Amino acid sequence: MRPLLIASDHAGFELKEKLKRALQERGVAFDDLGTHSPDSVDYPDYARQVARAISQGEAERGVLVCGSGQGMAMTANRYHGVRAALPWSEETARLSREHNDANVLALGGRVLPADAAEKILQVWLDTPFQGGRHAGRVKKIDGE
Repeated sequence: MRPLLIASDHAGFELKEKLKRALQERGVAFDDLGTHSPDSVDYPDYARQVARAISQGEAERGVLVCGSGQGMAMTANRYHGVRAALPWSEETARLSREHNDANVLALGGRVLPADAAEKILQVWLDTPFQGGRHAGRVKKIDGE
């Protein structure tokens, strides 16, 4: 399996670093595409890197972190084959995987406590797509 991709802007940098430690503790391979400091950057630049790689089949999953998670999700969802979810709880993370086959997790570093974000990440990583009746719905997302 290819490594998970992770990226953030300056507002998500601190949470991204905590999530990287959680991934390491779980033995999840990942590539950090930046940013690598809390200096101000533009979130679309980082969301594009992850979304483009997933859209082109170079990666299967990604995690994006900005202040609210919204900007990252909006940018990522513009790419064919990318289904970025912005869960606010473990339940919404589970459903994003089971029902929507979310392949990008967007989180808000300014709105989500780190412990909650780590639990959401864990559920998102551990939950498989259910397929079945949901598979046809997911295909419709990309107009198939």
